[in-house]
Amino acid sequence: MKKQRKASNVVITVFLSLLSLVYLYPIFMILMNSLKTERAITTSAAFQLPTAETFAGLENYVSAIISQGFLQSLGYSLFITISSVALILVCCSMCAWYITRVKGRLSRGLYFLFVLSMVVPFQMVMFTLSQTADRFRVSFFGLFDLRLNTPWTICIIYLGFGAGLAVFMFTGFVKSMPIAIEEAAMIDGCNPIQIFFKVVCPILKPTMISTAILETMWVWNDYLLPTLVLDIKTFRTIPMAIQYFRGSYGKVEMAPMMACIMITVLPVIVLYLICQKYIIDGVVAGAVKG
Repeated sequence: MKKQRKASNVVITVFLSLLSLVYLYPIFMILMNSLKTERAITTSAAFQLPTAETFAGLENYVSAIISQGFLQSLGYSLFITISSVALILVCCSMCAWYITRVKGRLSRGLYFLFVLSMVVPFQMVMFTLSQTADRFRVSFFGLFDLRLNTPWTICIIYLGFGAGLAVFMFTGFVKSMPIAIEEAAMIDGCNPIQIFFKVVCPILKPTMISTAILETMWVWNDYLLPTLVLDIKTFRTIPMAIQYFRGSYGKVEMAPMMACIMITVLPVIVLYLICQKYIIDGVVAGAVKG
């Protein structure tokens, strides 16, 4: 039996290693072509390693940064990602805590609505969403207007689409938390807000980190939602800016585009590699009710 298990483990390890190479191959191709000249990428040399003739060094990266307003797009992407993920974590964790601790038809109905939202395709609501974002406007005493079609307010839309997965994960974790800890804090004089931020939030740390990673990867790489909601001439996120590496007569500048894609992908890969253990911990922690 032990020999059979070792043999099966070896087979699984080899299979998963080969599968990982398949997933890493596109990233390797982007990195390799980002270091080549434009001519080398558009010919058969695109699948070959850089040589002395085709190697362009960091020229493509410099061109990618100084063209198409890359730094401005980077700022928009950072702000949208940070604000959206922060809003999702705070609102959805509080909602999941309410759903789990307050028993009733309202809490059960809310939970089923959040779960149902995960199976609704974005394509079913994208045109209605785009029109709503353009027409929605709230004025606060004539001082300023709140609109949803700006980088400063698009986090509200991301909250609506990211709440389903976040509430589902937070709810599973809160169910495994012993309520006696919260009752002890209540006896000590804490109100519900203090209980949540001082007692519940520290315990929710594994799930918060795993949810933050998943939501960050989604918001950072999202192209369709910002394109539909934002003004593409004024506000461009990094995925939107990549589409504008075009020259005259529709010619695509492949070398700077590859460098821009590599700059965009690298932070997410580093973040995932550093925090990947928290994804497993956060999912497993809410899998069994304590």
